[in-house]
Amino acid sequence: MAREAEQIEQQKPAPLLARPFFPPPMCAVTPNTNPGNGEPLVVLWRDGTRSNGKLHCNEIPSNLLLMDVEGNKKPVHIDLSLTKLVYLPTVRKWVNLPQSPEDNFQIVAQGLLDFQVTFKDGDELKGKTAGFYTDKLGLYLYPSHKEGFFHFSVIPHDLISDYQIGPKIGEQLIEDKVISPEHIASALLEQIDKRSKPLGEYIAGNALVTLKELEQALNSQKTTPNIKLGDLLIQDKLITEEQLEDALNDQLQDRSTPLGEILIKQGKLTLDQIQHALARKLGIPYVDLDKIAIDEQVLKLIPEKFAKQYNVLPLHIYDSKIVVVMNNPLDWKTLDEIRFILNMQVIPVMAPETKIKQVIVASYYALEEQTAFLDDARIEEIVNEEESLDEPSVSDNVVVRLANKIVIDAHQKGASDIHIEPYFGQEKTIVRFRKDGSLINYHKVPGNFRRALVARYKVMAGLDVSERRIPQDGKINFGRYSRLKVELRLATIPTAGAEEDVVIRILAGGAPVKIEELLLSKDNLECTKYVLKNPHGLFFVCGPTGSGKTTTLHSVLSHLNTPDRKIWTVEDPVEIIQKGIRQVQIQPKAGLTFATALRSFLRADPDIIMVGEMRDKETTEIGIEASLTGHLVLSTLHTNSAVESVIRLLEMGMDPYNFSDALLGVLAQRLTKKLCNDCKQAYNINEMDLKNLAKEYCHEYESNGLDQGKHRPEAFLNAWRDAYTNGDGEIILYMAKSDGCPSCEGTGYKGRIGLHEMLMASNDIRVAIYRQASVSEMLKLALVEGMKTLKQDGIAKVFQGYTDMRQVRKVCPN
Repeated sequence: MAREAEQIEQQKPAPLLARPFFPPPMCAVTPNTNPGNGEPLVVLWRDGTRSNGKLHCNEIPSNLLLMDVEGNKKPVHIDLSLTKLVYLPTVRKWVNLPQSPEDNFQIVAQGLLDFQVTFKDGDELKGKTAGFYTDKLGLYLYPSHKEGFFHFSVIPHDLISDYQIGPKIGEQLIEDKVISPEHIASALLEQIDKRSKPLGEYIAGNALVTLKELEQALNSQKTTPNIKLGDLLIQDKLITEEQLEDALNDQLQDRSTPLGEILIKQGKLTLDQIQHALARKLGIPYVDLDKIAIDEQVLKLIPEKFAKQYNVLPLHIYDSKIVVVMNNPLDWKTLDEIRFILNMQVIPVMAPETKIKQVIVASYYALEEQTAFLDDARIEEIVNEEESLDEPSVSDNVVVRLANKIVIDAHQKGASDIHIEPYFGQEKTIVRFRKDGSLINYHKVPGNFRRALVARYKVMAGLDVSERRIPQDGKINFGRYSRLKVELRLATIPTAGAEEDVVIRILAGGAPVKIEELLLSKDNLECTKYVLKNPHGLFFVCGPTGSGKTTTLHSVLSHLNTPDRKIWTVEDPVEIIQKGIRQVQIQPKAGLTFATALRSFLRADPDIIMVGEMRDKETTEIGIEASLTGHLVLSTLHTNSAVESVIRLLEMGMDPYNFSDALLGVLAQRLTKKLCNDCKQAYNINEMDLKNLAKEYCHEYESNGLDQGKHRPEAFLNAWRDAYTNGDGEIILYMAKSDGCPSCEGTGYKGRIGLHEMLMASNDIRVAIYRQASVSEMLKLALVEGMKTLKQDGIAKVFQGYTDMRQVRKVCPN
């Protein structure tokens, strides 16, 4: 008998997946209760006869069952295509699979579900099941009379006329307390009004969607994604075209709204609630893909092309089974494909179709990013595999991964800019990051990569790849290529040897910094807040490129952003998004400039206007006009100091009288490196160094003839001793550790802080503007009125332990 069974085994085709009867989804059974040879087996044949015997060999996917029948010397070969029902009468016990601590979502059995199967010959089978399973062979049920116990059974698909598992969808919604019976009735009545009476009676008297109907609907949606319920009912021959036409009349083009859409439209349900109800009805877990961390190792098991084609995503290996998320868990063809690829049992879970598509794209991009290379040896290895990276045959995947990895690493390191610097021939291309104002080497890319890498960034920015003779600039929405949601501003510059340099600015966005967190001195913060209380006028933030002007302006806007104010901004680019503020991105090619946007704002009932930059006379004149007609106008200038900003505007041709009347104040700023809090070193400043520091602090006073009384170095020495001397009679300052620490990557500095000077438009300053006084005259007047220069503010921050004089002198040399 064993030898004959072995011969049969050798003759049969290789199974797709050899496995025994398996337990219900999300359940486990003890090993000694798994089906095994010699166990009782019942087979109901299609001709109505019945066979009792014992299991000899079972491999369901190969359509082969061997059963020992009393009186037969050989095991009977049972072809499932000839059976009506295969049943194992032995009672099994199931338990929920245990959850391990690292599991990121719960998968548990759904309890007993009602089921009803209608055979094509009119027979019915009903009862309770501990879940269900479906594949190309049939419907697997686990009949049960008591929670925790079950039997194995399988019914071939081609014999089933219809089946339903779980409650009707309307009953499920009511049970979940998502909606009331009255709301269900109201929705049904709306459908009845739009259809003929027979259709209304059908919908009111039957389940709206049985599992069979749901399978048909979902299969139809693969080719007609937005098909309406009326069309599906016609396809299923439940109603005629004439009946639908009579019911819809003039609305034939729009068709009737499905029950779910009606409920959503009425505000009684959300799509998410409906899908949750469907998941519970089917006894299948519903997962929130926004909160689940995808297992990267599991992700590698299913090719990206397959995942996108079938819209499935592997999540987790669970008790030697793979959990996949899909919007149609009844799609047994896709499930069978996954079983064939992985040779594993598959547990389907549910999520919305659009969300699955989004997460598939993001997850596989992230997987590529993590497998991208950085070391020279790996890059050289890949280069050697390529014939020429300057030719069209270059591996797109290699270049894409490298381009993405450079941006992601730059962002993670806190860099503001990326510099791609190609050289001649086989010389390596240098990649450098600007971090905290300084350039640092990141990587050297083989020379053969230079043009392919530059071309990749140009493609991402929508630039002309073939044009290398002139500078180009563009923008990249990096979120299209990665899960990293940043915007990049790209500029290309032709260099010697027909090459191009690329400089990429990372616009990280994010929330605005609170004005109190800008580290303005107490006096400067009070002056700034005082200025912002004015309902109209002109306020400037000035400084060189990269000095944090935009960050400061958005902090100011955040301070002013209240529900009773209308705020408009025009920027290039829009870096920080703030709720409650209407923000405009300039589009010069379309004619939308700072000036045209500013003019349009004046017709849009603004309270506050922010102009990204006063670049020309026209924009500045409109800004002054707006400030004089009852609006608070904020803007930036590229100047070196607060006083120079005033002179620059006058030199642009501004009317001195109007300008002096409109100006409220000018805040100049610089950014300097901040000492690393984890490794900065304290030291006791000696008396000589302290006196020299006081002289440096008073340099501007002395240069402007203010070297008497409170402006003398001795006055500040006494003030510093009173404020900063510790209990040991010492003044403690801090300096950077020479070799730094891991937190600051060995530099001794981490992050940057602002140095500020605030020029208030006092009456005397206004008069000086009207007289068009010189820079020195206006500076002397501002110092007399109490303005602290950038260097003086920097020295104050040295005493407060934020930075050191080396960094202050770098940004404020005079």
